[in-house]
Amino acid sequence: MNLATCPNLVKLFFDRAEAEGERPFLWSKADGTFRPQTWREVALHISELACGLQALGLKPGDRVVLVSENRPKWLIADLAIMAAGGVTVPAYTTNTVEDHRHIVNNSGAVGMIVSTSKLAERALPAAHTADDLRFAITMEPVPLQQSLNVEVLDWTAARNRGQHEHANIVERAESIKRTDMACIIYTSGTGGVPKGVMTSHGSILHNLAGASAVLNDLDLGQGGDVFLSFLPLSHAYEHTAGQFFPIALGAQIYYAEGADKLLSNMAEAQPPVIMAVPRPYEMMHSRLVRGGEKQGGTAEKLFRKTVTLGSKAFLAPDTMTLMDKIRNAVLSKLVRKKVAQRFGGRLKAFVSGGAPLNPDIGLFFTALGVRILQGYGQTESGPVVCVNVPANVKMHAVGPIFPDTEVKIAGDGEILIRGELVMAGYWRDEKSTQDTLRDGWLHTGDIGLIDADGHLQITDRKKDIIVNSGGDNVAPQRIEGMMTLEPEIAQAMVYGDKRPHIAALLVPDAEWLQGWAVENGKPIDMAQLRDDADLHKALMVAVDRVNGRLSNIETVRKFIVADEPFSIDNAQMTPTLKVRRHKLIEVYGERLAALYG
Repeated sequence: MNLATCPNLVKLFFDRAEAEGERPFLWSKADGTFRPQTWREVALHISELACGLQALGLKPGDRVVLVSENRPKWLIADLAIMAAGGVTVPAYTTNTVEDHRHIVNNSGAVGMIVSTSKLAERALPAAHTADDLRFAITMEPVPLQQSLNVEVLDWTAARNRGQHEHANIVERAESIKRTDMACIIYTSGTGGVPKGVMTSHGSILHNLAGASAVLNDLDLGQGGDVFLSFLPLSHAYEHTAGQFFPIALGAQIYYAEGADKLLSNMAEAQPPVIMAVPRPYEMMHSRLVRGGEKQGGTAEKLFRKTVTLGSKAFLAPDTMTLMDKIRNAVLSKLVRKKVAQRFGGRLKAFVSGGAPLNPDIGLFFTALGVRILQGYGQTESGPVVCVNVPANVKMHAVGPIFPDTEVKIAGDGEILIRGELVMAGYWRDEKSTQDTLRDGWLHTGDIGLIDADGHLQITDRKKDIIVNSGGDNVAPQRIEGMMTLEPEIAQAMVYGDKRPHIAALLVPDAEWLQGWAVENGKPIDMAQLRDDADLHKALMVAVDRVNGRLSNIETVRKFIVADEPFSIDNAQMTPTLKVRRHKLIEVYGERLAALYG
């Protein structure tokens, strides 16, 4: 199907399902083994649930909140809501009751679909007090401790409810327009209360057409392609790239069991492409480096030589001597082949998006024979705007702009975007919409430039840029990325707006800290060690290594140690693993300010 003319996402799916028939589509673990559902089975489930939703009173434009971990029923529920004429409102599984209450009430949802008892404990109380919500569907049996103000029915009952509904769901899909709203995806809240981004069918289809054109060099869509879904489907990146892109290609989707089993699931699913935010790649980098160090001896030397020669081959191929090329070829057999097997053996590329990727991380994987393509976008843009192409990867850039997309740089360096991919606005938030959408241009809040080859480069977030007391601009993300590459440091936040110099909040690497504490007879507890002078001296060694590569105004003069790692559970990271600066400043602001006393 021509993605540029496809009327909507539901039509895209049903046409693909008709073509693929009994081929496997969705894979999930059952009794320790991945088992598939075929395209035809999934299409039938979507039609039945869509009829059930209509029988429950869902009308065109009505919103339904979806609270579930990644699984086949997530996709089925999402497309059933759209097929019934509704609008999906995904919610993060990490949401609190108050988070759910905000989304349910702000969206004016009439229904909710929730997966497990654990998630229902936080989602159903929000449904109980909602003004407009009338029904809740549970994917698994959920024992109710009290009666609710909404009708609660299980998955099978919801599907059966539509048995007497005569609407032909497949035919009805023809009437949904590209401009109709497909979903309201709430931002992950890096800067405060999440806002609902109104995303049309056309916005996502525009992204799919762009991705297909740009990633054509990877030979995807040739049949048998596999995607591994592990980022939250409630995030725009995974929703578009991890769900609808495979549908457009006729690919299979494996649902990962969790972040802790990601590598083993890669080995089982053998995906040709992995799409993720930078944090998992940073963690893989640390694991691979430590693995090489632990091997010691010849194995460690070979690993280090592979990274060195691979980096040289990418950065300065003309300087490679004949001996370099021979050694590099040998190392591909001895080292790179083993690395490839860890990722399933069929990997063609990592794709990184959702936040800036440290160029050193990209270079590291490239040196090990794993191509990594960084892209850029926002929830408000479908979400992808551009991505590096395999034939011309630039580590410091995020690739050429997608076809039929306009990008320009404002006078203050802000990146502006226009095209079908741009959101219709923020749901029930006219002021924020007017602030962000002006004359059809999406004001991204990101600072960047377009180079001579038409590649976009991101230099920082406009709102994150630190302006010190001398009036100098400092980009914190670059410094933070350099800090976290040091083996002693796992996480970092740079601080210093309107201050005379830069300071930082650091989280020591857990494995390094454990070894250091044992060696120095200290308690293995960050909260107890946060003010330990010996720990500060050890960490200062790492900070000084980074400072040696920074300009004077970027130099980190002082730092404090966090009480605990930044995480989703303590609300210091978003569900997509981005740091919530405002939350960290709420917790550590006084201690950071005291560094300047």
